Parts: sequence; C-alpha cells; structure tokens
Amino acid sequence: MKVIIAEKPDQGATLAKPFSHQKKPGFIEIKPNDIFPKGAYVTWAVGHLFQLQAPEKYESKWKKWSLDDLPIIPIRFQYELQRAKAKQFTIIKQLLSKKEVTEIIHAGDAGREGELIIRNIISMSRVQKQMKRLWISSLTEKAIIQGFNNLKEESEMRNLFYEAYSRACADWLVGMNASRAYSILLKQQGMSDVFSAGRVQTPTLALIVRREEEIERFNSDPFWEVKGTFQFGGNTFEGTWQKDGESRIQTEELAKKIASFCEGKDTTIHDVKTEKKEFVPPLLFNLSGLQATVNKMFKFSPKKTLDILQKLYQKGIVSYPRSDSQYVTKGEAETFPEILSKLKNFSPYDKWIPAPHASLINNKRFVNDAKVSDHYAIIPTEQVTDPTKLSGDEKKIYDVVVKRFIAAHHDKALINYTTITTLVDGRAEFVSKGKQILQEGWRKVLLENEKEEEPLLPIVEQADQGKVKEIHIKEGKTQPPKRFTEGQLITLMKTAGKYIENDTLEKVLKQTEGLGTEATRAGIITMLKDRQYIEIQKNIVFPTDKGKVLIRAIGENVLSSAEMTAKWEQRLQEIGKGKASAPEFMEQVKKLSEKLVQHALKDSNSWDFQDLDTASIQRANGFKGKKSSKTSLGTCLKCGGKVIDKGKFYGCSNYQKTKCSFTISKVILSKKITQTIVKKVLKDGKSDIIDGFKKGEKEFSAYLSWDSNQKKIQFQFDLKESV
Repeated sequence: MKVIIAEKPDQGATLAKPFSHQKKPGFIEIKPNDIFPKGAYVTWAVGHLFQLQAPEKYESKWKKWSLDDLPIIPIRFQYELQRAKAKQFTIIKQLLSKKEVTEIIHAGDAGREGELIIRNIISMSRVQKQMKRLWISSLTEKAIIQGFNNLKEESEMRNLFYEAYSRACADWLVGMNASRAYSILLKQQGMSDVFSAGRVQTPTLALIVRREEEIERFNSDPFWEVKGTFQFGGNTFEGTWQKDGESRIQTEELAKKIASFCEGKDTTIHDVKTEKKEFVPPLLFNLSGLQATVNKMFKFSPKKTLDILQKLYQKGIVSYPRSDSQYVTKGEAETFPEILSKLKNFSPYDKWIPAPHASLINNKRFVNDAKVSDHYAIIPTEQVTDPTKLSGDEKKIYDVVVKRFIAAHHDKALINYTTITTLVDGRAEFVSKGKQILQEGWRKVLLENEKEEEPLLPIVEQADQGKVKEIHIKEGKTQPPKRFTEGQLITLMKTAGKYIENDTLEKVLKQTEGLGTEATRAGIITMLKDRQYIEIQKNIVFPTDKGKVLIRAIGENVLSSAEMTAKWEQRLQEIGKGKASAPEFMEQVKKLSEKLVQHALKDSNSWDFQDLDTASIQRANGFKGKKSSKTSLGTCLKCGGKVIDKGKFYGCSNYQKTKCSFTISKVILSKKITQTIVKKVLKDGKSDIIDGFKKGEKEFSAYLSWDSNQKKIQFQFDLKESV
C-alpha cells in the first residue's frame, strides 16, 4: 500500500481521478489497479502545514522587541504546526503510520517550495519509510499515469529540499532582524508601525520608490513641433519638421517663424527610404511573461492571473503554471499536432488552423531540451476544452495561452518601414514615417484587433513635386518617467539585472531571473500592498510615504539592492544542484544579519524625513497594544469635523454621524495628493501650486482650493479664476 501526498486538496482529487476511488474525510482511497496493485491512499497538505518557530519559542527574551537582543540567531531552526491545519496533519500522520503502508509518494508541486512543504510533513510525522517523487508538468490523466509509472528516486530531489530549507531559514534571519531593527529605530522617530523588510520585497520596493523620486525631481520643459500636411497629386500625408534629427523647438516664437515660412509653399520629395523587417513569432509563455501580457490586456493583477492559471492547471487543461521556461522538449512537441487538431473544433481558433507549420519538432526557437530544466513553457494540454464552457476570467487566460501556442505555428511577419523626407521651398525638412505589412504571419493570431501606430504612407518617388496643404504648431512638454503598472513591475523584477552596473552580477541575474522566482513575484507585490508600502490606482503602482520612509532609512544598504538577491539566488541554485554547501551559506547569512543591524544603528543618526508625512504612519497591526486612532489632518471645511485618511481617499470623520460628504481623492488626474497637500488646503483653503496634473496628452499646474459657494474642492489657476 502506498500513500500519495499532494500539495492541495483539489490536486489530490485530480491525481486520484484516473483510478477507481472512494472519498473519505481528509483523503481518498484508490482501489487496486495495474499501477497500484494493492491500492493507495491520496491525501494532501493545505499549503504549508508547518512554519518556522517564532523567536520567543527559542528564547523567551526574544518576545520583546529590543535592539539589545539583535541579531536574533537561533542555534538550530525548528518548525511548528499551524493550529488551523492540525486536523489535516493528524490524518496524514495516521495514514503514514499504517502497517500496510510501505511507500510514500511525494506529489507536491514540482518546484522548490513544493519540495519543502511535503518533506516537512513527512519529517514532522517521524515516519521513516521508502519515498519516491512524482514529478509532472501537467495534470492531464495521461501525464498523471505516465508520472506514476516513472517515479523519481527521493535522492534525486534531496538537494532541492536543501535549497528550499536554506532559503526559508535565511529569509527568516534577514527578515526578522532587519524588520525589528528598522521598526524599533523608526518608532524612536515617532512612527509606531511595523516596518517589514526582506531580501526580495525590499529591493522591489526600492525600485518603485526610486522611480517616484525620479518623477519628483523631474522638471518639465515646454517644446513645440511644426506639423505639415502635404498634397502630392491625389495623395496627402503628414510630416514633422526637423533639423539635424531633432524635431522639438525650444521657443514658440521660432516655431511660428518656421510655420509662417512654410505656409502655401512648394514641396519636393527629397528622399524615400524603405527597410524590410522580419518579426518571428514570440516565444511561448513562462509565468512572468503571461502575467505581464494579461495585465496589459485586462489589468489583472499578477496574483489574479496566477490564481486563475492554477485553476486551469488543476482542471488539466494547461501545463504547470509556475514555469520559468519558454521552451518545450521534443517529447512535448510531439503532442502539438494533436492539440492543434482538437483546438480546430472551437471558434475563433478554427480560422487559424491548419497553421502553416503542422509541427514544431525541429524548430529550435521553441523546442530545445537543453533550455528546459524542471518545467516546460505554459501551453494548452491535449485535454483541450471548449473555451465557452469556462468562466469569463478563465476563458480570457486560456485564450491568451492558446493564441500564443497557435501563433508559434505561423510564419514570421514581414513589414516595410518607410521614411519620407520632404523639403519645403528647398529648405525646411519634414520627416514622415509609416509602414506597410507585406506578410501578416503570426500577427493575424495575436494582433488582429491592435491599432497600428504608424500610418500607411502613399507611394511617392524622389523629386516628386507637391504643395503644403496645411501647417500647424503642436505644443508639448517633456514627460517624466512613467510609474510602473503591476505587469511592468513583474517584468522589472524579472529583469532587475539592468539596474546593476557589475557585468558579472548582470549575468547572474539573467541566469537566476532577477528578483524572486516565477512562483513568488505575484506574492511579493501582494505583500507590498498588504503592508501598505504601495498603492495600486487604476493599475498604476504608487509608493506610500511608509514605503518611502523605509527605503530612505535603508539607503544604499545592500538590503535594498538587487545585488544581494543576485548573489543569494546564485548560491541557492548551486545548493539545489549539489554544487554548494548549505551550512556554509547559512553562516554567511548570519554574518549578513549582524551587518544589517549594525548599518541600521549607524545610519539612524542621519535620517531625515521632514518632507514625508510620518505622522500618519502609526500602528496598523504591528506592535501589540491598543490600535491607535486615525490622525486628524485638519478641520473639515464643510462641517467642522475632522478629516482623516480613509484608505483610498481623505474624508470627514463625521460621515457615519451626519453623512458629511467632504472628500479629497488621493489621486487627481494622475497626480498623487499627499497628506501635506491636504493639510495645507484644510488650513489655508488653498494648496501651494501643484505641477503634474494630466488631462489627455496635456499636463498642467494648478492650485487645489475650497469653493465655499459650491462646497467642494476645485482647481484654481490664479486668485480670481477657478474651474
């Protein structure tokens, strides 16, 4: 008899599905069959059943947060059972202890964390029996049966467990010591909240905060461009004036002179250049690529995409979701024609199938065994389903995966890019850019509804004569760097190496896929939200003052850099491959923890947060004791009550009593409204001038002022005019 331990209940049910079975409380009994002649029990974890013990479990004095006790370094790490999951552990332990059970099959997710979850359960049960490993990349019945027929030896995955265990203990050490050090020191500066820090979350937060600092430092300058519409026979097209490759004019006066010179003049085609470019189909999806694409298309958070993808995986219709690979093995590629033929039965896929290439088996762009480590790319499985039978969000994700898969079987796209240089009166040079699609190829699958940025230009030849039909001036302003979307943040975490100047470390980060792993990035972003370090407004990521405080306090410390994560991940991967020592790695982490505490103590003497709203950073769920009340930002201009921070906006505390509707949004026309601004409005009735409001493509500056007649906050452009 064998016991199969899955990572989650629904995965356990899926593993039992190919066999005759009977459900029981906390497990499923599989009846005897060809693969399990004596039958088997399938049971499951509920994620992590065990967690590393809290500091006070090692030493009672560590319960109190004190600088004198830092760094906290246990002699030996211990796990403890989470109370809410004790019932399931009891069921697993009873099954493992049965005399008739002779073998344990570890069926956790095929990755670092899955390895740790199940091995911890087996270890804490104190049962020592032969163990094998189920390692599969999809949950189709075919893959499950093949997996059970080709179980791996436990020893093959042991180093992966050492990697996961080392990562967990090291994260505990750095997180626990850095979080306590900064929380205590910042409390001394009046901020009574928990400041959680960690080796992945903190460098990620630093990237967000530093982008915000770039935006705040940016000075927007006006510029003007001269646009001309030209008539050549029956054709018209637009061009932009330029000189020495620069189209932006620094003064309106010069722009008007150029426009005046060009009005009604004759024109000549000075030059026509056409360049043909080839675009091969995009690679198949890994998790980060899929999360970024779906965020751009549907504004789904990375976590939402992963959660939906996990459901599709558990239904057996897509492959393993947390994959970091964009390639498949030849064995997988052999199934592609079958998958395509099944997809052809459903709209809209039928119009792209049969594809020009019936097989990718010899296409190294997609099929490369050497580039597949633990898992292959995210693809639809041969268990193809009718997309209309899925829920709305599931259908969207499945459709994105399927289309990328089909596009891989199509030809490259061929596009002509044309640049026309037009001379007005033989002197003023205008440039027009456009394109012509020669062969749509894979674009017909992925970009069928996409708007083209470049216009189609008419066919003209050098020396053709024409006229200026119309001339106009377009005013603009230089734009600051843009804040990240959640999808861009996922990509940024993956490619964080570009923020490192050291070439060797850049290669390390390319190899280790940047900050975090495919499995953890969505969780890190969610953690930053939950800990109130960032806010997401219409898919745009803003750092809070709390986030700014932490990154300013940490400064250039290694804790906020991608460099530490790069070195860390490199060593962890070496441990997973049996090429590095876990104990040696842990000794280095202990020394690092000590240095982090020393740096925090030393730097705290020079911290300056005067420009940040530190008064609002008070206990949310941190230090034990009574939760602090909401801090008043000032007197409500409508009813005389208190205005407080209500999360997504500032509002009157009297709303529950009197229904006072006074509010100020935290973001107005893309500009973040800080508590400092709100305090100024409440005190003086008007803010200082605020730059950076955006309406369409235009950016403008204005005051926020209280209109006592209309009883609301308005824009004010001078002392007399408000709109």
